Amino acid sequence: MKFLDAYRINPDFPNRYIPPSSLEKYLKANLSDYTAEIGKSTLGKPIYMTTIGSGPVKVLAWSQMHGNESNSTHAMLDLLETIKQHPLLHSNIFDNITLDFIFMLNPDGSETWERRNALELDLNRDFLKLETVELPLLKHIALTGNYGFALNLHEQRTIFTTDGVHPATLSFLSPSVSAEREVTAVRRKSMAVISAVYSTLKAELPSGIGRYTDEFYPTSVGDNFSKAGIPTILFEGGYYPNDPLRMVSRKYYAAALYEALHAIAGLKGDESGYETYFEIPENRETHYDVIYRNVRLNTKFDCVLDIAVQYREVYRSGDREISFMPVVAAVGDCNDRKGWKEIDCTGKKFLSSTVYPKVEEEVQFEIL
Repeated sequence: MKFLDAYRINPDFPNRYIPPSSLEKYLKANLSDYTAEIGKSTLGKPIYMTTIGSGPVKVLAWSQMHGNESNSTHAMLDLLETIKQHPLLHSNIFDNITLDFIFMLNPDGSETWERRNALELDLNRDFLKLETVELPLLKHIALTGNYGFALNLHEQRTIFTTDGVHPATLSFLSPSVSAEREVTAVRRKSMAVISAVYSTLKAELPSGIGRYTDEFYPTSVGDNFSKAGIPTILFEGGYYPNDPLRMVSRKYYAAALYEALHAIAGLKGDESGYETYFEIPENRETHYDVIYRNVRLNTKFDCVLDIAVQYREVYRSGDREISFMPVVAAVGDCNDRKGWKEIDCTGKKFLSSTVYPKVEEEVQFEIL
């Protein structure tokens, strides 16, 4: 049975926003025998790790290192719900691997839907200085746990496509181990897993799977784990057309996580098929959420230009779901980009309290 055919959404988490308290309640009610607290966040919130399986290959994964990237947590929650309904999917993997999954590494950022932690530090750039309390927890576990693989789970913005037309709904990377970007045995192992995921899902998600450039980032987590000898795979869940809350993306993300674990279980560290990795198209930064074309401003001279808008995801305390705030991303000639939605404003009236839209500020204009 294919995972996508069996897929079940976890009914306890219907929204993109996941309150840390709700996750904690779920883990204690459903996975208490397999879950342990590994530490606390800056603000004292517990951070949990759940262990599943009994196989010889150990895999470490973590979600919401960036607090506003919840699809990584959804992927694991949905995977657990799916294999609960279809036990054969469980035995196909977890007889061969042991997965340690750290849920919501950054619960403070997750609470407020912020990328960074409570000190406004990026956990993914804290590998060397260790200025946060959260990243050292992950680093210690990873470097002392004898792991065969590490899965670094993230989400990406709507700006990325695989070919300038189709959104990058899923993207992957085998991180480099140095600035030379050499293809080492460690990288070939992670490339083999990514290749297996791509080969399985490309028919289900044609033109929707990309890979990131392998530029070396000396302070990032994935690059340093690879450098330390742990084959590491970066996951990036992205945009799917007309899916702002990423419910469709969530399904594909869960399938990608399952297929990666399935490949790890089957390959057992073998590098077979890694060359397919280089067939995956590289991500391209080509889109805005909306572009207003041919906007005539209320100036004393003839001024016609484009206005590009990106939606900023925000969480307002007490809400059950995130909201979307339109923000001006660029003003001028935007012909080097496309919009997922484009509006031709020829012959229409621009109404605004300012003559020019202000970049990086909330949209304060109307087109009539």
